[in-house]
Amino acid sequence: MHDIRAIRETPELYEKAWAAKGRSGAAAQAIELDARLRAAKLALETAQSRRNEASKLIGQAKAKKDEAEAQRLMAEVEQVKGVLAEQAEVERAVSAELQNLLASLPNLPMPEVPEGADEHDNVEVRRWGEPNTIAAPKDHVDLGEGLDLMDFEAAARMSGARFTVLRGQLARLERAIGQFMLDMQTLEHGYTEVSPPLMVRTKAMFGTGQLPKFADDQFVAFPGAQAAQTLDLDRLDETDARWLIPTAEVSLTNLVREQIVAEEELPLRFTALTPSFRAEAGASGRDTRGMIRQHQFYKVELVSITAPDKSEEEHERMVGCAEAVLKALELPFRTMLLCTGDMGFGARKTYDLEVWLPSEGRYREISSCSNCGDFQARRMDARTKKAGEKGARFVHSLNGSGLAVGRTLVAVMENYQDEKGRIAIPQALHRYLPGLTHIGGE
Repeated sequence: MHDIRAIRETPELYEKAWAAKGRSGAAAQAIELDARLRAAKLALETAQSRRNEASKLIGQAKAKKDEAEAQRLMAEVEQVKGVLAEQAEVERAVSAELQNLLASLPNLPMPEVPEGADEHDNVEVRRWGEPNTIAAPKDHVDLGEGLDLMDFEAAARMSGARFTVLRGQLARLERAIGQFMLDMQTLEHGYTEVSPPLMVRTKAMFGTGQLPKFADDQFVAFPGAQAAQTLDLDRLDETDARWLIPTAEVSLTNLVREQIVAEEELPLRFTALTPSFRAEAGASGRDTRGMIRQHQFYKVELVSITAPDKSEEEHERMVGCAEAVLKALELPFRTMLLCTGDMGFGARKTYDLEVWLPSEGRYREISSCSNCGDFQARRMDARTKKAGEKGARFVHSLNGSGLAVGRTLVAVMENYQDEKGRIAIPQALHRYLPGLTHIGGE
C-alpha cells in the first residue's frame, strides 16, 4: 500500500517505477483521484458548517418571532442536507476508487535494483560449488518412477494435474529435508518456529499483497470469496472466505498485523514448515512435468520484522540463512539480484537462489528472499515505537524460502544420482535417515 502524500510530493519517482511495471499513468491517476477526494471532503465540510450555522440562525429568528426568516432558513437546511448526502456519496465512491487503485500498485524498487524487463536482465551476485558432471543425467521424474517411489498417475486420478504421490524412502527423504531445514533455521540461525493456520481470512491475504492482484492464483477454502476487482477494502472483515495459504509468509507476517511492537523487541524472526497451495493460474504450460511447479508443496518459510533502518542488513542475513542450507547439502547454486521487471508485487529488493539441475543443464529457482520495506506493514497497520517516544513508525517486513522442500528434493535426487539410478543421501541428512546411505539398488 502506498502513502498518497508521498505520491503527491514525488510523482515522478512513482511514475517511473510503475511505468516499468506496465502501469504508466498510475501516479497521475492517483493524484487526480486524491484531488477529487479532497474537493469532496471540502464541499462536505462547507455544507456541514453552513447547516450548523443555519440551524443556530433558525433559533435566533424564532426568538425574534421572524417566522418568514425561520421558514427560509429551515428550507435552506433541508437543501443543505441534500448536498451533504450527495457529497458523502461522492466522497465514499472516490475514496474507494483511490484505495483500490493504491492497493493494486506494486512496491517501488530500491535504487540499487537493476532496471530490466524480465529474468534475462537479472544480475548474478555470486556462485557456490561446481556443477556435477554426470553422464546422461536422468531427471527427477525418471529417477522417481524408475525407483517406483514417485507416482504422478495416482495423484492425477485423485487430484488432477500438478500433484505428486511419494512413497517409501522418497517420502522419508522429503520429510528429512524439511526437518533438516527447520532445525537449521531455528537452532543455528535463531528463527522462532511457528505452527500457523493454513487457512486465513481475506484481510490477511490483502495484508501481504496476495489480494486483490493475485486472487486467481489462490485457492479459496469455502464460499465467501470476492472477485479480485470487487474487494471492499473497508469491509474485509465481513467476508466468510478462508484462503489456503500460498506460503507461510501470509500467516507469519500477519502475526504483527494491527500491533505496535516495541522497537527494543525487534527484529522478530519467524519460521514455519507448512504445505503451500497455489492455483498457478498464470503458469499455464510451464513446468507441467514433474515436481517443479505444483499446486501443493512443502516449504520452510522465513519472515523477519524489523525497524525501518535495519531491514537492509536483515535482508543480507536472511539470504545467508537460505544459502547455508544449500551449502550444507552440497548443492551448487548461484545468487541472483532480480531486476525491476522480474521482482514480485510487494518487494523493494529480491535475491533469488538458483540451484543446479543436471537434467536441464541450468540453474533453477529454489528460494526467493525479499525486502518489502513498509509496503505490507501499511496494509496490515503494523507499527513499532521506541520506549519513551510518542510517535510510531511502520515496521519493515522481509520474507524468504529457507527452502522450498519439493524443489530441494528434486535437486538432491538429480545431483546425487549415479549411473544405476540410485540416489545417495547427502551427509547432512544422515542423522535424519539412520542406516540409509542410498535410495534404490541393493
